[in-house]
Amino acid sequence: MTTYEPVLQFEAPYLIEKLVKDRIVDTEEEGEALFSEAKKFLILSFVDEDVSWNMYSARVDEAWHQFVLFTGEYIDFCHRHFGQYLHHNPSNAPAAPGRPILKQTTFEDFRARYQSFFGQPLPDVWMDSLSVTLSRRVINASCGRSVVSVVDGMACLEGPDGSADVVVSDIARDALEFIARTCAFYVRELPDALTDEEKIGLIATMVEHRVLRVAS
Repeated sequence: MTTYEPVLQFEAPYLIEKLVKDRIVDTEEEGEALFSEAKKFLILSFVDEDVSWNMYSARVDEAWHQFVLFTGEYIDFCHRHFGQYLHHNPSNAPAAPGRPILKQTTFEDFRARYQSFFGQPLPDVWMDSLSVTLSRRVINASCGRSVVSVVDGMACLEGPDGSADVVVSDIARDALEFIARTCAFYVRELPDALTDEEKIGLIATMVEHRVLRVAS
C-alpha cells in the first residue's frame, strides 16, 4: 500500500474549488472527502487488472469526472503515479477490441476489497442515500416510463419492466406520481403532503435501491 501513498497525498485545490463553485459539494471538506475516495477507486482499478470494479457512488464518480476535465493535470497525474492514462468510461461503453474479459463484482466484493487493501471500512461517503437532503437534486432515468398504482391503501411505483420499485403508504401517492413524471428535481419539490423528514426518507430509500440517483 505504501507504493500508492503519493496518490493519496496528491492535492488538487483547483478541483476542490470547482466542486464548491459548481455546487457539487457544500464545503471544501466534502469535496476533499469525495476526491480522496475517487483516488482510492483509481488505485483499486489499476491494481486489480482482472477485475471490473463498478463505480457505486454517483458523487464520487462526479469528483473523478470533474478531475478528468482538467485535462493536462489529470494526464500528468495518471502518468506520474500509474504510468498510463486511466480512462473514465461510462458503464455502457463499447468493449475495446482484444481487451480481456474482466471478473464481474458486487458492491459487497468492493467493500471487502476496499477494507483489505486500505485497512479501513468503506466510508459513508460511498452511500449516496446518506447524502440526501432537501436541497439535493436527484435524477429519474425512468421518467415517463413508470406507473403508480394503489392497492389496499398502499401506493406502488412500478418500473418500466413491471417490477415494483417502491411500495409506500397511500399518503405518498402524489409524491410517487410526481417522481414518475419528473426527470430531475430537488427533494424539497416533492408535494407538501409529506413532511421534510418524509421527503428525505422516501428519496433516500429510492436512491439506495437505485430507482433514483443523486446529482450534482
